[in-house]
Amino acid sequence: MKDQAGRRRVRRLAIGTAVVLALAGMNGPWLYRFGTEKYHQYQINKPEYKAENGKWDVIDFPEEYRQNTIHAALLRTGKVLLVAGSGNNQQNFDDKKFDTRIWDPVKGTIKKVPTPKDLFCTGHTQLANGNLLIAGGTKRYEKLKGDVTKAGGLMIVHNENPDKPITLPAGTKFVGKENGRTFVSKDPVVVERATKKFDKETGKFLGNTPGLGRIYVEAQKSGAKYETGTQDNYTVQGLSGADAKNTYGIAQKLALDKKDFQGIRDAFEFDPIAEKYIKVDPMKEARWYPTLTTLSDGKILSVSGLDDIGQLVPGKNEVFDPETRKWKYLPKTMQFPTYPALFLMQNGKVFYSGANAGYGPDDVGRDPGVWDVDTNKFTKIPGLSDPKLLETAGTVLLPPAQDEKYMVIGGGGVGESKLSSNRTRIVDLKADSPKFEDGPTLEKGTRYPQASVLPDDTVLVSGGSEDYRGRGDSNILQARLYHPDTNTFDEVAEPLVGRNYHSGSLLLPDGRVMFFGSDSLYADKANTKPGVFEQRIEIYTPPYLYQGSRPSLSGGPQTIERGESGTFTSQHASSVKSVRLIRPSAATHVTDVDQRSIALDFKASGDKITVTVPKNKNLVQSGWYMVFVNDDQGTPSKAQWVRVP
Repeated sequence: MKDQAGRRRVRRLAIGTAVVLALAGMNGPWLYRFGTEKYHQYQINKPEYKAENGKWDVIDFPEEYRQNTIHAALLRTGKVLLVAGSGNNQQNFDDKKFDTRIWDPVKGTIKKVPTPKDLFCTGHTQLANGNLLIAGGTKRYEKLKGDVTKAGGLMIVHNENPDKPITLPAGTKFVGKENGRTFVSKDPVVVERATKKFDKETGKFLGNTPGLGRIYVEAQKSGAKYETGTQDNYTVQGLSGADAKNTYGIAQKLALDKKDFQGIRDAFEFDPIAEKYIKVDPMKEARWYPTLTTLSDGKILSVSGLDDIGQLVPGKNEVFDPETRKWKYLPKTMQFPTYPALFLMQNGKVFYSGANAGYGPDDVGRDPGVWDVDTNKFTKIPGLSDPKLLETAGTVLLPPAQDEKYMVIGGGGVGESKLSSNRTRIVDLKADSPKFEDGPTLEKGTRYPQASVLPDDTVLVSGGSEDYRGRGDSNILQARLYHPDTNTFDEVAEPLVGRNYHSGSLLLPDGRVMFFGSDSLYADKANTKPGVFEQRIEIYTPPYLYQGSRPSLSGGPQTIERGESGTFTSQHASSVKSVRLIRPSAATHVTDVDQRSIALDFKASGDKITVTVPKNKNLVQSGWYMVFVNDDQGTPSKAQWVRVP
């Protein structure tokens, strides 16, 4: 690694700029704008500039292949899965137009894939078999307050019968005992049977604890006069005898308020070889905006999200067994805001950075810490600066992953707050008493920053906006390379496309970085014109690919066990200084919990490089990885794919 004095830095070419300014003074505004832009293009395409700063290129797909990409994942084939679902478009949702594309960045081809459900705002993670697990999505779009015509909300259905559950079909009517108003359920609901309570010491029967079911209801008729202002008990029409006596509803205010998105239970595996979705067992809970994280035993944890009635899932987390393709509840609850940033630690526990994508109370599940999923114990980590500005913050496991240091980048206030943070915060989870410390600051407060780990152990931090969803024309056209060894940022070439909400980035097997999406609320600084979803893909080529030839890497085994070695061929083996095993990304909503870069021990002999995979199953989770070798100039090879079983 070069010393700090030799870091790649933006060159301020003062003489050239002065020439352009002088020409502008003689020839007026038009020549100034023309000359400045031409000169800028000349500058950023100079070999020496690209070698210091890298280069950005925009890829604009043919119109018939464009989509509002919300999710992207690198597949083990080297292709990229681009998922839009309905693409944050109510009309697409109503028409059941759900989109998925597969893009081959080498051949430049793009293919449409049939999409079975609205996988807009789903959760996803890489599986050990190389498939991508996708769970959750959209059942109903939000309705703003002015668009709601029927009062509605949450009805808690109680079942006092300890002998059997009861099922109420969609269309069940609930009549208020005090207000007399009738509300109708939108979906079926199963209400579990009551549980009997006994005194632990005497064994005396104390009564029943009702089984509970949650259901969304709407007033039978439209209009404000059917709103309710207070809690009421509701009788259930259509029941008789003991069922009528044991079953009832309780609801708080049922009003014409804004109605949030609703989630679905559906889950799929995406097979990158067959290039199709495979339906698996649905989740126990419907989820919109969930996070999926691999646990120590290889099972997949599904956390948070809005449920099928638009309420935050009340801490009921579940796990997916890849062997049985079935879901099971965790025995105890733990609540987080939606899209919480959750990462498997080397000791098998789960680190929560505090970063999230928004929905949920501002005083529940917001503190960063370490979660022991087995015991349900949560230990808070102190020291985080701007702790109230963690919505839309980014989180990245800094390379190499063995160091177990995390960076939390930027973030904003809860909801549509104008507040944003310019802080980076770093925590060393291997410390005796972990605590956050500030890293280098960003130039601007930044929501939605993207962070991609590169093979040379730098981290590309780019994009975002100062305000909520780019409001006020606040997109940040800046990029920086973070160096974990010196805890410093280097400014590099500026991106060409602004990226905020619904954007993301991922590392490609050739060492470049792909950026997708962006969903600005408005298209102008005055916030008067509606925004347009950004459909262009942008590719950043880092400086290390402009340093001359890159080391070769070929051959080698397709599978390497943990603790075992594999041998590859490289014509530049003698110049290799480091080897990295990088897990492919699956990114959405500033959340990418799969991304990690693991340092591999290696030996070079002739044109052979023998690498050894660490033994820790929590550090090296089962699945497919990219192997990169880096030479003495910091230039990486193209990746070779390897499976760790």
